[in-house]
Amino acid sequence: MTEPVRPGGNGTDRRSGRGPGRRPGPTETREAILAAARDLFAEKGYDGASLRAIARAADVDPALVHHFFGNKEGVFVQAMQFPVDPEKLVPRILGAPRDRLGETMVRTFLEIWGDEERRAPILAMLRSAMTNEQAAVMMRQFVSAALFRRAAETHRIPMLRINAAVGQMIGVALLRYVLKVEPIASATDEELVELIAPAVQQYLG
Repeated sequence: MTEPVRPGGNGTDRRSGRGPGRRPGPTETREAILAAARDLFAEKGYDGASLRAIARAADVDPALVHHFFGNKEGVFVQAMQFPVDPEKLVPRILGAPRDRLGETMVRTFLEIWGDEERRAPILAMLRSAMTNEQAAVMMRQFVSAALFRRAAETHRIPMLRINAAVGQMIGVALLRYVLKVEPIASATDEELVELIAPAVQQYLG
């Protein structure tokens, strides 16, 4: 299913230069949605960019956005090339027993950061968030809404405690992968789990 384009005043589509009556293919439509999403996320942040607004900006039916990406989280992951898919990550955390939630979060966190291909874009986003307010707002809203809010609601943990636990893990990641402080930089994942998980669990209660 594709959405007919709207011809411009000169008889061609304003975005693609195609003649009137031509329909964009799935790839072209998908890229138009991603381009519109990137612009709206940058302008309005994660919370302010609705699926309907993204569809309107891309000149497609909202059903097409659902067809290609499922939900707003899916659009964000693809548009911003975010290396963590909440649809895969969140169920793993939600399925952990309450008394092992800290260990599960630390293991998952280290697994993500230990993958060099996923670590590079995360570091790039963190650096952008430190120097650009729009990037910071967008990252903050996405991380809160897509990654942690559901975990907090499911386990009935205040967001303050969730954020404190995440802050602990990000601090370790920066020491390990950015500053490369020893012996954290060369410690094994198991050593770090043994060290950090109890502290994270204490935050989570």
